Amino acid sequence: MSEMTKENGFFDIQVNGYAGIDFNQNDLSNGDFHYACEKLREHAVKGILATVITADFDDMKTRLDNIVRIRREDPLVREIVSGIHIEGPFLSPEQGFRGAHPEMMIMDADIDKMNDLLEAAGGLTKIVTLAPEKDRNNQVTRMLADKDIRVSAGHCNPSLEQLHQAIDAGLSMYTHFGNGIPNIIPRHDNLLQRVLSVREHLWICYIVDGIHIPFFALKNYLDLTGIDHSIVITDSMAGAAAPPGRYTISHIELEVGADGVVREPGKDNFAGSSATMQQCFNNLTLKMGIAESDARKLTMENPAGICR
Repeated sequence: MSEMTKENGFFDIQVNGYAGIDFNQNDLSNGDFHYACEKLREHAVKGILATVITADFDDMKTRLDNIVRIRREDPLVREIVSGIHIEGPFLSPEQGFRGAHPEMMIMDADIDKMNDLLEAAGGLTKIVTLAPEKDRNNQVTRMLADKDIRVSAGHCNPSLEQLHQAIDAGLSMYTHFGNGIPNIIPRHDNLLQRVLSVREHLWICYIVDGIHIPFFALKNYLDLTGIDHSIVITDSMAGAAAPPGRYTISHIELEVGADGVVREPGKDNFAGSSATMQQCFNNLTLKMGIAESDARKLTMENPAGICR
């Protein structure tokens, strides 16, 4: 890979934490956030969306407010953090679809609560991930789209009709396709097939760590969704660019194994990733044989473009 510059660095639209630092903490400090951004810059990342996930509602607001405050006070954080991705709490509570998002803190979409989160995020919200089937009459989706905030379906199980209705209301993305679903799904009428059937209307995001999606399956998906409508994310947590061990995301204790897999101890489901964007780029070019120009689109141009 050719040398990175500020102009052609990676852009990651889903970063929950990095280099040992969990962004989903009420007491995130200026020093810790600065350190994480230093490491991101060292690893050729020019921009991210700091991601806040489902938690106690007041805690979510506190965490959003902290990110906004530290970004305002720290020039490096302001340079690296281009905005915020709010993932939850308006998700599916169903086992398998909710992933590591805590069931007791998931709720149906609500305009007033969404506005509370947007206010705490201080105008920095670029993406909101929600479950279309939990957004009655697509009111929140329509409101966000009217504010030029991108709405992404994720941790959800909408019917095909619900997907079409959400797209008509402004849905334009799907968060980490191939994940956030149960291990066993119906043969034909399943979420993957429904999303693929409307793929021309959506940006499709993939975690390219070789763990969340096997490379042969990812190749099939990319062939269908196309390089020009696809985005690579890390969905990284604090264990990215850090040694194996115990970390947190929000109040959830996680363990990163020597193989890079992130799990809640004693559970089988994945809970974010420990991948870096450089690793994802290398996987695309070296392990999947994707042209460097296309890998740049997936990891740099496309994600940066949707956040302008």
